[in-house]
Amino acid sequence: MTPFQRRRVLVQGSFFILFVFAPIFDLLRFDLTQGHLIVFGQPWTLGLDDYLAGRIDAQQMALNVLLRVIVPVLVLAATVLGIAWRWGRLYCGWLCPHFSVVETINQLVRKASGKQSIWDRKPGPPWHPDGTPAPTDARYWALAVPLALAFAFLWAVALLSYLLPPTEVYGNLFSLSLTRNQALFIGVATGVLFIEFTLARHLFCRYGCAVGMFQSLAWMANRRAMVVGYSRERAHACADCPSFCDHVCPMRLKPRNIKRLMFACTQCGQCIDACNTVQRHNPEGSPLNWIAGQRALRADGSQGLLASQSVTDGSSPASKTLK
Repeated sequence: MTPFQRRRVLVQGSFFILFVFAPIFDLLRFDLTQGHLIVFGQPWTLGLDDYLAGRIDAQQMALNVLLRVIVPVLVLAATVLGIAWRWGRLYCGWLCPHFSVVETINQLVRKASGKQSIWDRKPGPPWHPDGTPAPTDARYWALAVPLALAFAFLWAVALLSYLLPPTEVYGNLFSLSLTRNQALFIGVATGVLFIEFTLARHLFCRYGCAVGMFQSLAWMANRRAMVVGYSRERAHACADCPSFCDHVCPMRLKPRNIKRLMFACTQCGQCIDACNTVQRHNPEGSPLNWIAGQRALRADGSQGLLASQSVTDGSSPASKTLK
């Protein structure tokens, strides 16, 4: 694993822990029993009860709606979409707790079958980009499937703790005294997530996630945004490579394609790292690199394939930003 990927995995893991523990420490959750948000341990209400009781007037109520609903939603949306507009789906590739599960299970499935997804037509090469063997062993299925179930259960419990008091959820869980509705929620959510984690991990990210879709739309709207650039005039450098950039992509994309065919790219950089490893002895460097700004505008097919300039130094502003 490259230093770049180690940093990314560290950020992913930290955010996954935050995702699980945020409701436990009342950092963020919506308490159905109280009917309002709790943010950093404090109730985040609109003051509806005070309004109905006549303790505040309509003007104060409208101000509460503006400051506690409209403004926060707009700020959050502008932040997420602004980052996506410039750098792409960074949230997906660097923070999303679902995508971290996708990548973890992908690696176990690859070790079990040689493919990151059961929908891949052919297994990948039997060695890693650095030339070390990448053997497969069907016994890894005995780890991949239970781990997918464990992640599904953890996700289901975590989601419920965002809706009900975590002390009640975990207390009932550990004492085996869940209510009917709590058990039903956890059971159904675990089943649905288990099916998704085993059969449709990257497919959900590509076609079913609204957060990812809106990030992709913002990214596609910016022709200068950071994107993986492929130097076509150096395609000969790929002649002896079994398309490692394709095989390592957790979204099952083909990074040498034009940008519109990389709509779901999560900017994880695994394709670039694989290419750099394969081409480590090539004095011209890797034909895959981050590009942005004017270099992205010069890319063929509305970005993605470098048509006029070879990228050999990997020192684009985008790569510096990520590093």
